Amino acid sequence: MSIDPALDRLAVRGIRARGQHGVFEHERRDGQEFGVDVVLGLDTRAAGRADDLAETVDYGRVSQQVCTVVEADPVDLIETLAQRVADVCLADPLVREVEVTVHKPQAPIEVPFDDVTLTIHRRRP
Repeated sequence: MSIDPALDRLAVRGIRARGQHGVFEHERRDGQEFGVDVVLGLDTRAAGRADDLAETVDYGRVSQQVCTVVEADPVDLIETLAQRVADVCLADPLVREVEVTVHKPQAPIEVPFDDVTLTIHRRRP
């Protein structure tokens, strides 16, 4: 599933925040940097006609909310973290769908790797 092609897409990629998520004690104690990409599905026609921020999603506010989620209550799984980010994005009534990718580049893996990511798609019921 991807964002409905009939919707416009507003993306913020590479949001970074420090969190203490993970199943291991050292992840909770020491924390690590997480990255988050969000792609919002919405209709921007009214904003385009009116040239008015009130008619669209304030991506600065969304970015701050994503940081707050990452920095808040620790969870074991990036699946839970991604769902929390999706819930925050979908709380905006203009957002009809969201794609969230959580990056965990410092995941505790014993082999060389570049990144661990999870991508979820959620839409308003």
